[in-house]
Amino acid sequence: MRIRLHDLLAGAAGRAGDSPALTFRDDTVSYGELWRDVQAKGAGLRKLISRGERVAVYLDKRIETVSAIFATSAAGGAFVPVNPVLRAKQVAYILADCDVRVLVTTAERLESLQEELEQVKSLRHVVLVGGGTAESTSFEVSSWASLDEAGPLPAGPGIDVDMAAILYTSGSTGKPKGVVLSHRNLLTGAESVSTYLEMTAEDVVLAALPLSFDAGFSQLTTSFAVGAHVVLVNYLLPRDVVKLCTRHGVTGLTCVPPLWLQIADQTWPEETGRKLRYFANTGGRMPKTTLDRLRSIFPDAKPFLMYGLTEAFRSTYLDPSQVDARPDSIGKAIPNAEILVVRPDGSVCDAGEEGELVHRGALVALGYWNDPARTAERFKPLPGAEGALNPELAVWSGDSVVRDEEGFLYFVGRTDDMIKTSGYRVSPTEIEEIVYGTGLVRDAVALGLPDPKLGQKIVLIVSPAGDELDVDALRAALKKDLPLYMLPKDVLVRPELPRSPNGKFDRNLIRQEVSA
Repeated sequence: MRIRLHDLLAGAAGRAGDSPALTFRDDTVSYGELWRDVQAKGAGLRKLISRGERVAVYLDKRIETVSAIFATSAAGGAFVPVNPVLRAKQVAYILADCDVRVLVTTAERLESLQEELEQVKSLRHVVLVGGGTAESTSFEVSSWASLDEAGPLPAGPGIDVDMAAILYTSGSTGKPKGVVLSHRNLLTGAESVSTYLEMTAEDVVLAALPLSFDAGFSQLTTSFAVGAHVVLVNYLLPRDVVKLCTRHGVTGLTCVPPLWLQIADQTWPEETGRKLRYFANTGGRMPKTTLDRLRSIFPDAKPFLMYGLTEAFRSTYLDPSQVDARPDSIGKAIPNAEILVVRPDGSVCDAGEEGELVHRGALVALGYWNDPARTAERFKPLPGAEGALNPELAVWSGDSVVRDEEGFLYFVGRTDDMIKTSGYRVSPTEIEEIVYGTGLVRDAVALGLPDPKLGQKIVLIVSPAGDELDVDALRAALKKDLPLYMLPKDVLVRPELPRSPNGKFDRNLIRQEVSA
């Protein structure tokens, strides 16, 4: 019976232990081998953490990354996958925010974090993958292999509503927020998505998205739910995707629009294209020209256009049979979820009326870590259930949508200032705080403007702190503290930035001026 995340692996190992589970570069491990490693590492982690404590995994995609995540579940902890492209300040913020007890990383990555980690008071242990050593007076350092010395994994308590993971996503008011997911959330999502994608043990899935993304992590859970084979790749060049699909006979591929645009421009061997059984899009609208090109490259594949939010994993998908008739639709609710379109007062909108998308069901997360105020804003009682003694909480997405007469949903826009670029949700406030930290500017506003490849590009509008601004110096300073996807594409310098009567920056007026 699947109760906790690691039960996915235990079940697959029991059914077909010799079947391939993971491939990274030239190494492949079977489900049986992976499950044995997870049990061994889980026993080691249980010596380091108590039930519910957090284990952060700051690694590129590799077999040890997956083992660490599932071993944390087996040890009774909650894993925190940290995007490997994040800089030291952002990594340290995440670790401190959720009181991480153990960090799994490499010696090279630890070296870049050392100064910042001194401020993470909760950190007690760092486990190094891939060799190397390090010293610290603040925490103990051990090797990945040393976790095997703990002996067999004892049975531990835990049920499906326990906390399993914290995924960090950008918030509209600045620092990233940690979305707390239960084992039930992850297992329900795996079953739901693998069902509508019609996945089987014969599938070979290329995991091209970061495992810190809900959609990226889903490549693991949906595959393990059915015993499919996952090929891990740390994205380098679009042609590498083609090579890996050819080499491994990939049958399933999920990407974000900017990556799909690059993939569609590649030359694909006909046999490789015909191997693909499905391809799925998430993280923004795919241009129809790109969709048409992909359908010609993968003539036998079903296209799945999906919409989701970290707070509820996946929410909707468009049935492939409807793609030609409704290419702009985000579809209908995924299995075991219900999607409502509501007015500000919580009443349900009529067909054709714009409203906020509200997601209810077993996929709704537990809330935001250590942030009751923002949790109360986003996780609210289901419309119509406010009078219950224990009202059901639903996710109010902050996205505006319209439902047509036949129940199909269409995305309209965000109700906040979040920027959607390269498949990432980026907080303008987080960028602006880093910009102010350089000491080079007096005023700063970050905006997302339409871009055919990125969805939105980040444009930074600033006024200098002194007489002039050295834009090159500003860019160099930002590059130290911001990952590539958060770096502004354009920096515009203005003597003054317009403000509204209440003294805030007039973002709408600024947007109009720079878009003209």
